[in-house]
Amino acid sequence: MSENIILQPVILSGGSGTRLWPLSRKNFPKQYIQFNLTSKYSSLQKTQNRLFGIKNIQNPLIVCNEEQRFIVAEQMREIMVKPKAIILEPEGRNTAPAIAIAALKAIEENKDPILLILSSDHEIEDQEKFIEIIKVGMKTANSDKLVNFGVKPTIPETGYGYIEAIENIKNNSLESVQINRFIEKPNKEKAIRYIKDERFFWNSGIFLFKASTILKELEKFQPRLLEYCKLSIRNSSKDFDFQRLEKQSFKKCPNLSIDYAVMEKTDNAYVIPFNVGWSDVGSWKSLWNLEKKDKNGNSVIGDIKVRSVKNCYLNSKNKLLVAIGTENLIIVQTNDATLVANHNYSEEIKDVVSHLNLENRSEGTEHRKVFRPWGYYNSIEKGSNWQIKELLVKPYSSLSLQKHKFRSEHWIILNGEANIEINDKKITLKENQSTFIPSGAKHRLSNNQETPLRLIEIQSGSYLGEDDIYRYDDNYGRKS
Repeated sequence: MSENIILQPVILSGGSGTRLWPLSRKNFPKQYIQFNLTSKYSSLQKTQNRLFGIKNIQNPLIVCNEEQRFIVAEQMREIMVKPKAIILEPEGRNTAPAIAIAALKAIEENKDPILLILSSDHEIEDQEKFIEIIKVGMKTANSDKLVNFGVKPTIPETGYGYIEAIENIKNNSLESVQINRFIEKPNKEKAIRYIKDERFFWNSGIFLFKASTILKELEKFQPRLLEYCKLSIRNSSKDFDFQRLEKQSFKKCPNLSIDYAVMEKTDNAYVIPFNVGWSDVGSWKSLWNLEKKDKNGNSVIGDIKVRSVKNCYLNSKNKLLVAIGTENLIIVQTNDATLVANHNYSEEIKDVVSHLNLENRSEGTEHRKVFRPWGYYNSIEKGSNWQIKELLVKPYSSLSLQKHKFRSEHWIILNGEANIEINDKKITLKENQSTFIPSGAKHRLSNNQETPLRLIEIQSGSYLGEDDIYRYDDNYGRKS
C-alpha cells in the first residue's frame, strides 16, 4: 500500500442512546458519558484515542447534531484533538446521509482519502489488534472495495444485524471475503443457527472505503439522497468551529442507514473478521457483561452498599444506594430518576423512555445537570414560580449578554470571583456575596479568573423556561 494513502476517520456521534436511560438522555447521550471507574474518558474520547499510532491519519471529521456541538468540542479539547470539522446535522437522518456528507467534505480537503467510519459509542478491548486489522482493511479499501468489519457471534444475539460471507472465514483470519447478504435482526432460532456457521458475523457498523468509492455507490443506488447532501453542504455555513448544514435540503434526505442504502445492494462489499473484543454497549446488560465484577458477579459503581446480591449492575454516583437480597437486576440511580430492571428486560427501556416523552416528562430527555459552552447548570429544586440552580462557569468564560421577560434572578457566589454587568453597572463579587437581577434588566455573568466560578442562582417569576432569554451578544454564536 502506498505511503501516500491518507486515512480520514469519520466519527458518527448522533443518537440519543435511550436504552441506557437514565444515565443516557437526549441532551447528554451515552457517547459522552464516562460510565465506569477504570477510565476517565467518554466513549467518544476513547473512539478517538484508539486511533493514535496509525500512520497518515488525519484529525477526525465528526458528525453530530446541533444540540450536542459544544459537548463534542469540549470533549475533543480535553484530549487535545482539533477535529478537521465538526459537521452539524439539523436533525438525525441515519447513517447514509451522515456518511455521504463526510465523504463530500473529505474529498474537498484531500485528493481521495480512505474513510474509516466509526460509531462514537463502541468499546474495543484489544487496541493493538484493532490497529493491525485497520491497516489490513486499508489495503482492501484502496482497491476500490467497500470494507465492513464483522464480529464473530458469541451468543445468539437478536439485537444485532448479521453479515453472511460467501464462504467460511476463521475468526483470526486477516483475509477479506465478499459479502453474500446482510440480515436484519434475526429471531432466536436463526441466531442460534448463525452462531454455528463460520460464514456469519455480527455487523459492527465500522467501515472502510475510499471517499470516491462510496460516492460512486451512492450515485448508483441513492442519487436523490446524494443530491440533497450535496446541496446541504454547498449551502452550509460556518459557525465558529462548526459547519452547519443547510436545513431544508438535508431534511429532504431519505432516512436510511448505510447498510440499507448501499451495502445490501452492492456486489462490491467485503467483510474482514474483527476479533478485537468489540461491543456496541447497546444495553445495560451488555455494559454489565463488559464491566469488572466482584466474586458475586456484581458490577458496582459509585456509593453502593450490598448484602446477599448476585449478578447485578449497580450505579449511583450521586446518592447512597443500598441493595439487599437481589439477583440479576440493573439498578441505576441519578438525581431525578431510578431504574430497576431485570437483565432480560433491559432492551425494553427505550419503550419506557418513549412513554415518558409522550407524557412530556422532562426526565425522558433531560438531565438536571445541563452542559453549556461556558460550563454547566444543575437544577436543584423548583416550584411553580421559583427554581434553584447551581452554576459552574469555566475559567475565562462568559454567559451571553441577555435579559429575561418573565423572571428575576438572585446570584449567590460560592467559590471564585464573578464579574457582573447589570444594565450600565459593573460589579465584582466574591465568596458569600450576592446580587439581584430584576426581570427586563440587561445582564452578563463572566469568570475572568483561572479557577472555576461556582454560584447559586435563585429564579422567580411567572415563567421559568430556558427559552425566556433574549441575547444581545454571545461568545458562542447562539441566538435567542
